[in-house]
Amino acid sequence: MSSEAALSPSPDAGDDRGRSRAQGPGAAAPADWRRLDRRTVLASALVTGGVVAGAAVPTTLGLSGRLGFGAAVAWVLAGALLLIGSAAGGDYVRWRRTRYRIGAERVELHTGLFLVKKRSLARERIRSVDLTAHLLQRILGLVTVRIGTGEHSANDSTLELDPVTRPEGERLRRALLERTAADSPGTHREGELAALDPRWIRYAPVSFVAPALGCAAGGAVLQVSDWIGAQGQVIEWIGERFRDTSPLTMIVLLALAAVVAGVVGALGLWAEMWWNYRLEREPGGTLRIRRGLLTSRSVSIEERRLRGVDLVEPLGIRTFGAARIDAITTGLAKDDEEQHGDHNTLLPAVPRRVADAVAADVLRETTSPTGAPLTAHPLAARGRRLRRACWAVGVPVAVLALLGALLTPVLLWTALGCAVVGLPVGVLLARDAYRGLGHALSGDYLVVRAGTVRRSTAALERAGVIGWTVRQTYFQRRSGVLSVTATTAAGAGAYTAHDTGVSQGLGFAAEAVPGLLEPFLERVPPTG
Repeated sequence: MSSEAALSPSPDAGDDRGRSRAQGPGAAAPADWRRLDRRTVLASALVTGGVVAGAAVPTTLGLSGRLGFGAAVAWVLAGALLLIGSAAGGDYVRWRRTRYRIGAERVELHTGLFLVKKRSLARERIRSVDLTAHLLQRILGLVTVRIGTGEHSANDSTLELDPVTRPEGERLRRALLERTAADSPGTHREGELAALDPRWIRYAPVSFVAPALGCAAGGAVLQVSDWIGAQGQVIEWIGERFRDTSPLTMIVLLALAAVVAGVVGALGLWAEMWWNYRLEREPGGTLRIRRGLLTSRSVSIEERRLRGVDLVEPLGIRTFGAARIDAITTGLAKDDEEQHGDHNTLLPAVPRRVADAVAADVLRETTSPTGAPLTAHPLAARGRRLRRACWAVGVPVAVLALLGALLTPVLLWTALGCAVVGLPVGVLLARDAYRGLGHALSGDYLVVRAGTVRRSTAALERAGVIGWTVRQTYFQRRSGVLSVTATTAAGAGAYTAHDTGVSQGLGFAAEAVPGLLEPFLERVPPTG
């Protein structure tokens, strides 16, 4: 076993360095190995204590009716101490049995008591070093460091150091992501590419998060009241407030209350996620996104694995002329997509002109491909969307009408209301979806756009396309259209130009990546 030259320890390491046991000839020196920060035990105890405190009140109230208030308090305190002690003890064992080493070629992590895990990553394969710190960690000066290779076997391609001191986390991030200037793809301005503008918060209430949070707030009130046995009283109190009000007015007022709660929640969530936001390009070609009010986050994306950007315009923010920017990158692990839905978001909802300017800076282009003029799709594509909208509204209306004829006239009126409201809305959305369709070639990028509730304009590097999928269903053949999908190892893995004309779509695919599709095309000689 050849020895590895470790990085020199930083002055702040302190007790982070652990003792290593002798492992035979060629073993690394004791100073090579480091421990996590010992304050993880305190953090674990405080977090568990907060959770226990939140559960203690309803538990005490529930037990006091059976055991008496004094006995209930005693049992709750005993249980709280047991839970806090168990959490702190377990984390102490984890701290004692966890150590890591940053070698010249590999990053190693050893952990476990009964089942010892020894994992390592080759430094040349490391693609991301992300730092996260919740509020308690920020107070204690700690961060969680997540080191990843970006492969889809997430359990084997990431190492997590939870926690280390913030200076140690920054040192690890710089050391593991440092690249020489020659590795930087081209020349473009470095430093700050975008910074928080507090006016961007105006787009938070018009996102789909607001109504979801409003409904969740109403459900939370009913759930918490049920936990403490007061749900009946809450419902009765609401009924008392609206005793002299018509049912329609009551529904409208409750909906307005849910909207207000949703707006407040959306504003708070936006502030928590995007406060202190900065997008920077670091020397050597690394994009770094820093953000967060209570929980700070630092995400690094190597430009050499960037394959394009996706300009996303959900219906609400698009109405106000805004959009957000997501990165299309290779090596985004599945758990990142599932646990951190915004992990690859470069820019929150901002005015469209700002989004295009930042996209151009990120891609090192003078103008953003997302702003390129797009080729419209044939009218047959509009007809397909209109027919789908009619089916989507007509089938539920027909079912309600049938049930109404068999059961109760109330369902007949419900069917009529759905038809009166749903059909115009469906037609408007279908026409908007057709206007959103388009594709184009812009320099080194192919651009495809689709969607209405969530419109996406993806600018994908043509060199990143590894294949094409041409799809034509029976109904598409009757309409004379087809869909062409660019397959790539980055982002969603596939980006589609929906319902293009036959020659239009095939010509687009053949021109975007010359030589890839031509062997499968049959040229029809001109007639006459």
